[in-house]
Amino acid sequence: MTSSLELSFLQDGAQPAERVAGELADFISGAQRSIDIAIYDLNLTDGPAEQVRAAVRAAAGRGVAVRLLYNVDFPNPIPVPPPSQADTAFIASLGVSTKPVSGVPDLMHHKYLVRDVATDSATVWTGSTNWTNDSWTREENVIIKIPSTALAAEYAKNFVELWETGRVEGSGKYDLAGVPVVYRDTPVKAHLVFAPGRGRQMAHMIADRIAHARRRIRVCSPVITAGVILGTLGDLAHKSHPDFKGVFDRTQMAEVLGQWRVDPHATWKGPAFQAVSSALAFASKVTTPYTPTSVHDFMHAKITVVDNTVFTGSYNLSHAGEDNAENLLALDSAPLADRFVEFIDAVFARYAATPAAARQ
Repeated sequence: MTSSLELSFLQDGAQPAERVAGELADFISGAQRSIDIAIYDLNLTDGPAEQVRAAVRAAAGRGVAVRLLYNVDFPNPIPVPPPSQADTAFIASLGVSTKPVSGVPDLMHHKYLVRDVATDSATVWTGSTNWTNDSWTREENVIIKIPSTALAAEYAKNFVELWETGRVEGSGKYDLAGVPVVYRDTPVKAHLVFAPGRGRQMAHMIADRIAHARRRIRVCSPVITAGVILGTLGDLAHKSHPDFKGVFDRTQMAEVLGQWRVDPHATWKGPAFQAVSSALAFASKVTTPYTPTSVHDFMHAKITVVDNTVFTGSYNLSHAGEDNAENLLALDSAPLADRFVEFIDAVFARYAATPAAARQ
C-alpha cells in the first residue's frame, strides 16, 4: 500500500487564505526534483502571496525544476466561468520557468500540480481550486492530494503537451488506463480523462453513471449546461430515482439562461434546466455578479457522486468545458464517496435555506 490520498474541502467563510496558502506551501516544499503547475487563475495578495512565493523560490533555490503554465487573454466581460486575472508581475517574481497559454477561444482551465514525477514519491495536487485569496476564503472548493507514480505520470503527460505546444487545442487526445491509489488504507481505482481531447467523453461518462444509479446521486457544479447531462437529469426527474441532492451557482446560471434565450441552438436548454432544477432537490448559492474588483464568492466546487463513484477535477458540467483544457478524475471507493457526499450535503443544507425571493 502507498500513502493515502488527502482531501481538503473549502467553504465560504470557513477558513483563512493563510491556511490554504500554508497547505500549498507545504506541498511545494516537499518537492525534491520537480514541480509542474497548471493553474487557470493565479492572483494572490498579502500574506498568502508571500507564503507561496517563498515556497516556490525556496524549491527553485535547492535545485527543484519548477515550471508554471497559466491562462491568459480571455476577453469576454461576463463569461462562465469568470475570467482569470493572472498577476503577471507576481508570476515573474517567482523566478521560475513560466508559460502563458491563450484562453482564446478555449480556456486552459486546469488547477493541478505534479510533484517529483517519475519517482516513488510522485504526488498530484488537483481539484477545483484556483490560486486566489477569494478562492481560498469565499468559495466552495475541493483539493485532492494523491500520492501515485502512475497517476502523476498521466498528469505530467498532459502538462508536457501543453508546455511544448502552448495550445489548448489538440491536447488530451488519449485514453488512460485506470490506476490504483489508496484512501485510508483501502484501495481506490482512479480513472483520468482530459479535455478537449476527450471532452465529449467526460459528459457522457457522468451522464451514463447517473442514468444507472442505484442508491444515491449528488451534483455540485457552478453551472449545468452539458446537453447530455441536462437530458439525463430530465429523464431522472420523471421516474422513481435514487436519493438526490444538487447545488449550483444561481447567479452564474441566471447569466447562462440569458445567453440561451438569444442562442437559436440552445433555446431548449432554458426550459430543460428550469424543469430539472424544479423537479429535483437542488439548492443554489446566490453569488456576487462578476466584475474584476468584486468579491469572487462563487459556488465553485465541481463534484458528482453516483453510488460509490466520485467525479471531480476542473470540469464544470458544461458544454463549453468540453473544449477547454480540463481534467476529470473518477474515483471508485465507498468511504471516499461517503466523504464527498458529507461535504455536498453540508453545502446543500446551507443554501437550501435561500429565501424564495432570491431564488427567482
